[in-house]
This record gives sequence, structure tokens and C-alpha cells, in this order.
Amino acid sequence: MTATATLQRTDAETLHRKMTGEFAPIIINALSRDAYLAKHIPGSINIPTENAELAKEVIPFMDAEIIVYCANSDCDASPNLAQKLEEMGYTNVSDFEEGLAGWRQAGYELTGTEV
Repeated sequence: MTATATLQRTDAETLHRKMTGEFAPIIINALSRDAYLAKHIPGSINIPTENAELAKEVIPFMDAEIIVYCANSDCDASPNLAQKLEEMGYTNVSDFEEGLAGWRQAGYELTGTEV
């Protein structure tokens, strides 16, 4: 599955600003549980792409702002998860395409067992 051409995208600075704003988005790490535990953006939750249906259990509002990410711009886990979320009916989904690599490159902290 490839991401749709209409997929919204965001960058590290925008994501950081939204995280520290009044209405923070739901941030989802689309990698495996082990990769999430190793390092992730603080405050993010883990829903691996192959378990997209878990979103229904933790995100009841279909219009919630959701930003997904994975390892880097070469990783396809986050655009694939974003597309699955849109297909499930979520209406405000964005992909942080640069992922963990872009977050760190922008100077922001990561958390986890390998940080």
C-alpha cells in the first residue's frame, strides 16, 4: 500500500509547536513495539502499522488531530498507517515524514531505552 497523494504532511517545527500548544495532537509512532520502546518522540503512543485497528480503542473521536511518524523519510510505515487511519474514517491525519531522524536533526529530544 502506498500513501495517497492527498496525505497531509507536517515538519518537526510545526509538530513541536503543536505539541506545546493548547490543543496538542495525538502523535503516533507507526513502528514496532520494540522500536518504539528503543526511541520515540516524547508523548507519542505506539500503534504499529499492521495494528491500525487499535486506533479505534484509543482514539474515539474521528476528527481528532493525529500526526503519525516512523524512522525517517525513507520509511513507509507512517504514510501507510496514515492512509489506513483515513480509510477507517479519521478526518484530520498528517504524516511527519522525516520521523525520528528529522526530529533529532531539528534539535528535539527523543526518549526510550536507546537514547
